[in-house]
Amino acid sequence: MTDVVVRVAQEDEWEAAGRITVAAYLDDRYIDSHEGGYADQLGDGARRAEEAELLVAVDEGNTLLGTVTVVRPGTPWSEVSRPGELEFRMLAVDSAARGRGVGEALVHAVIARARELGAERVVMSSSEAMASAHRLYGRLGFQRIPERDWRPVPEVKLMAFAFSLDL
Repeated sequence: MTDVVVRVAQEDEWEAAGRITVAAYLDDRYIDSHEGGYADQLGDGARRAEEAELLVAVDEGNTLLGTVTVVRPGTPWSEVSRPGELEFRMLAVDSAARGRGVGEALVHAVIARARELGAERVVMSSSEAMASAHRLYGRLGFQRIPERDWRPVPEVKLMAFAFSLDL
């Protein structure tokens, strides 16, 4: 993981961050099309960068390895966050970079950002199907908050998780 740096995405990386996100969700069969519906939101790195905080993970050669969107409560991208919390969404790692600790580095960067902002917790929601992500979140200390589980559409249940910050 020492070769991975997480930073704010530069404007010329927004499109690539969107492509990585869509590709990761397609690879893992979380979406079934690269166009339309949720894929359009996943692919719109520019909108996420403008309305939230788009972070990218890069290697020494500045190759994009992964991305995550950091969201404040009450903003257009917010789903489960409340005042005093920071939320993240759309965590994605390029298939060629998996197994290198990129996802973990991105989550640690979100936690660090939450500390910078004085947040009490980091929250997020994740599809029931995302078992490998759930293992990562559990290993990092996230706890389930089932009272915030929700369904964006009837056939999809999203499970909520929280990480409490000791400030």
